[in-house]
Amino acid sequence: MSRSLDGARHLYVHLPFCSSRCGYCDFVTVVGRDGEHGVYVDALLHELELERPLLAAGLESVYLGGGTPTLTEPGSLRRLMAALPPADEVTVEANPETVTAELARLLADCGVDRVSLGAQTFSAGLLRTLGRVAQPDDVRHAVYRLRGAGIDNISLDLIYGIPGQEPADLARDLAEALALEPEHLSAYELEAKPGTRFTHAHGDELARQAESMETYFERVVETLCAAGYRWYETANFCRGGPRDLRARHNLGYWLGRDYLGIGVGAVSTIEHRRWRNLPSLARYVAALGRGERPPRELEELDPGVRATERVMLGLRLDEPLPLAGLEQVLDAAEVDRLARLGLAHRSAGSLALTRRGRFLGGGVTARLLA
Repeated sequence: MSRSLDGARHLYVHLPFCSSRCGYCDFVTVVGRDGEHGVYVDALLHELELERPLLAAGLESVYLGGGTPTLTEPGSLRRLMAALPPADEVTVEANPETVTAELARLLADCGVDRVSLGAQTFSAGLLRTLGRVAQPDDVRHAVYRLRGAGIDNISLDLIYGIPGQEPADLARDLAEALALEPEHLSAYELEAKPGTRFTHAHGDELARQAESMETYFERVVETLCAAGYRWYETANFCRGGPRDLRARHNLGYWLGRDYLGIGVGAVSTIEHRRWRNLPSLARYVAALGRGERPPRELEELDPGVRATERVMLGLRLDEPLPLAGLEQVLDAAEVDRLARLGLAHRSAGSLALTRRGRFLGGGVTARLLA
């Protein structure tokens, strides 16, 4: 298993503040609360100090996610960034409408070298369907401002399968995204959780779109690969060339590395334990104000669970998965059968999905597991 003997090398920091809540979102977010940003950052820094012994001396990645991290009050955001440990890659998620020239400079000054922009789509109508504030020009202006501040690793997030989206809309989204020449692109199938207001409003159209998802997925892969991007993970693509532009933080998850998460709702996985801070902002801040760890859910992970997760996540990547320590969770007969069908490839000590197998994704992986 891929664990660090000297501590976790990946740190996630959750900033939950949003200007509004998207109907399809199930992340831990709070709307408004402008006056609570400073108090929340105080709590984050207290939690970081309590858990710092779990971190390695040198970090591979720090990732600020949300919520909308760039909605955080600038003074509080700067104070947080100044207190975080340095890392080889520092990523901040941003909604395009929040990226002013001043914010871009603040991020660059604080050592941010990668920004993940939630573009979602370049169609104004589909943005309204999603409940997004940003307009297509906001995405373009955000990219230009980040480039102007010297940030040369930009990722764009796109969503497909939006109610009302047609194949031509997806083609335009991909063309618009490629025109901005991002170093990285993520393209996600829209997942609206059952019972949300989004599914109530668009249930019939979501069902229709579900029938098109495989075609959309294939269009995404074919278009981005033809443009010179590496399809290195199921939903993620990076530009080719001498720089390794894969998302190092997310790569840590997919490779089964230990990671520490701080903030309300944040998850950590360290060796045989996983814990999640409960999603109550008030309880999170109050506990850390008393010098206590926030209330958490704890899960003990036996070796079989870690091995199963390693297979499920590792086979999302375009590199062979080393099988040392994982054989006990694989169905050897099914591995052979799927290899004969051209969906998987097993070589000495490793396993990978073929291109066809990767298109089928999780269904193939589920069959491989004992």
